[in-house]
Amino acid sequence: MSDALTHECGLALVRLRKPISWFQERYGDPTWGLRKLYLLMEKQHNRGQDGAGMACVRFDTPPGEAFLERERCAKRNPIERLFDDALAPLRGFTDAALRTISERDLKRRVPLLGEVLLGHLRYGTFGGRSAAACHPFVRRSIIASRNLALAGNFNLTNSQELFQLLLEYGLAPVGDSDTGVVLEKIGYALDAEHDHLIATMGPGSFAQLEGRSLAQEVSAHIDFGRILRRAAERFDGGFVLGGLVGNGDAFACRDGAGIRPAFTLITDEVVAVASERPALAAVFDVDVRAIEPLEPGHVLSVKRDGAIRVERFMPARPIRQCSFERIYFSRGNDHEIYEERKSLGRSLAPRILDRLGGSVEKAVFSFIPNTAESAYLGILQETERILRDRGAEEVCRLVKEGRATPDRIRALMDVRVRAEKVAHKDQRLRTFITHDAARRDLVSHVYDITRGTVRPGDTLVVVDDSIVRGTTLRESIITILAKLDPARIIVVSSAPPILYPDCYGIDMSQLGRFIAFEAAVNLLRQRGDEALLQEVEALCTAQDSLPVEAMKNHVRLIYDRFSQDELSTEIGRIIHPETMAWKGEVEVVYQTVEGLRRAMPEHSGDWYFTGDYPTPGGYRVLNRAFLNWRRHADTRAY
Repeated sequence: MSDALTHECGLALVRLRKPISWFQERYGDPTWGLRKLYLLMEKQHNRGQDGAGMACVRFDTPPGEAFLERERCAKRNPIERLFDDALAPLRGFTDAALRTISERDLKRRVPLLGEVLLGHLRYGTFGGRSAAACHPFVRRSIIASRNLALAGNFNLTNSQELFQLLLEYGLAPVGDSDTGVVLEKIGYALDAEHDHLIATMGPGSFAQLEGRSLAQEVSAHIDFGRILRRAAERFDGGFVLGGLVGNGDAFACRDGAGIRPAFTLITDEVVAVASERPALAAVFDVDVRAIEPLEPGHVLSVKRDGAIRVERFMPARPIRQCSFERIYFSRGNDHEIYEERKSLGRSLAPRILDRLGGSVEKAVFSFIPNTAESAYLGILQETERILRDRGAEEVCRLVKEGRATPDRIRALMDVRVRAEKVAHKDQRLRTFITHDAARRDLVSHVYDITRGTVRPGDTLVVVDDSIVRGTTLRESIITILAKLDPARIIVVSSAPPILYPDCYGIDMSQLGRFIAFEAAVNLLRQRGDEALLQEVEALCTAQDSLPVEAMKNHVRLIYDRFSQDELSTEIGRIIHPETMAWKGEVEVVYQTVEGLRRAMPEHSGDWYFTGDYPTPGGYRVLNRAFLNWRRHADTRAY
């Protein structure tokens, strides 16, 4: 994605199924679990660069010693810093020494060495950039089984309503961010679970337990399905949550529509959860077929005694897995994602050829940024297949007419797509200057071009995975590519135009920032149809106070006035830098929703393209986003 977005966070959970001493003897590495957590987080570093955090629960700690530890970091290279600090007490130890040191001594030296480990990578969609905003969040208690560490990849559309609900419970939560609200909501349900079990087992009950015996029995019977059914009953949003409880229990759960991704691995040595499947496969060196998705609406729990349970905690609902995960967010080394991205490219090839008049002799194909490479490969392969088929048909025709000659056949068979790496991103260049003119100058140098790859009169076809705001295209990429002096630049998006806000994990809640919306408004004004904006505003205002279940997508009326080709033409005009001496044309070719669905039929979460939201709260966010735009309120819509 050429536009920088903050987006889906990353989650990693490691629960050892053997004592630390077992790994010490088997692998000569008592930090095996900690190292696996580090690798899981590094393999998913694309999911969070604003900060990182980790928590652990240590079994069998002596009375008076900490059993739940947590560290967070929001500095540069946060994952590396966290684990460097965590393992610093063992620097200088030889392999032989690590094999012989006692487990108790190890835990005293390394506070984050435990049997249950939770890691998180943060891309902030809301809140600050300090370590305090990083997960895991912790809820403390002097009762071990009431301590909770929580991390997640989620956004809720109704965190303010949930905050009010907590107040009705008689609680006094600090802040109404969705992270804090979720922590307190689950913590409250955890407390209620204790109260229920105490009433069942304590004095006056059949069991008649007291004191430590009662505490141990309650801890052993905590039911995470029951806890999460109570806690998540009114959650509206997409989420994957991982949690550690101070008694050694752990859990991971996923929203009922499967919006956010989570994968699980269970072996004789470990139970592990991660946001991406290839991370688990690489870190634990297993076949991807051993890795299962955590089913939507289900919770995976591992009790202190090792008992594993998977159960439903949310009602079944239509599955709406996020398509943006496949288009852009997840790393492309998942074979299924790689093939889906290539399929997106293949579906675009015929339309690109049409724009080129059926000929590729004066066209150069390339891609920006690297996340678009798989779709680019799909375009190349399908374009060459189409050209081969056309060439074969022409050869047959020439043979039939008796006009086939070696030179003519050779000329037909020698047609090739010119594929070049025309631009390279300078990863070290940071646009830290905020003064507009200076920043624009820096942005124009983010990519370096390969001069000589484009000849006079050539059309440059550049593939992007998606176009959100168009800012980077307009201020940087088109400006840089124009220096190659092509006659025309065709920007190809492997995703359809983004028309609507997202509120389930991606920072795309401000409608006025979408280039497709800007184009639609421009077209309305050019045609003298601005009255439609007032009509939509009136409709949105009228339903702003309605129950969320009664809200409708009235913004759709704006987009219904135009075809995708009309929007694409206007977007091409918008991203053409006005101050440039280059007079070439800029065109935009978007993926269709139909092409998207063919490429990834299992991932039907396409609300940012279609306005068809998976939860009622999405329509309220859309409604507020439009009203915010009309009122010039540059604020988050939820």
